[in-house]
Amino acid sequence: MKFLIDAQLPRSLARWLNQAGYEAIHTLDLPQGNRTPDGTINEWATNLGYIVVTKDADFVNSHLVLQQPPKLLLISTGNINNQELMILFSSSMNLIDEGFGSHDFLEMSGTSLIFHK
Repeated sequence: MKFLIDAQLPRSLARWLNQAGYEAIHTLDLPQGNRTPDGTINEWATNLGYIVVTKDADFVNSHLVLQQPPKLLLISTGNINNQELMILFSSSMNLIDEGFGSHDFLEMSGTSLIFHK
């Protein structure tokens, strides 16, 4: 799986995912950095097969209406520190792998992983 991490999330998440054996980039790695428009992020996700990882509800709306981005992981934990976020990802990666096998939209809260249709 390939992940594109949006600006509200730490770049260290992309590094952690890469170390865990996934391909991941952060918006800071894109030509426009954290100023990359949502439409451009959607294009990268669509053309290069990335799952967008974000806290931004705008991506939920575009996913549901336009199927852009094609695959979405919404982080709805509220404010947590980076270490807590990494622990949450570490404990959820098997379910995330499984979920994206059959779903296009997953939501990670502080206590659960929700599989949206």
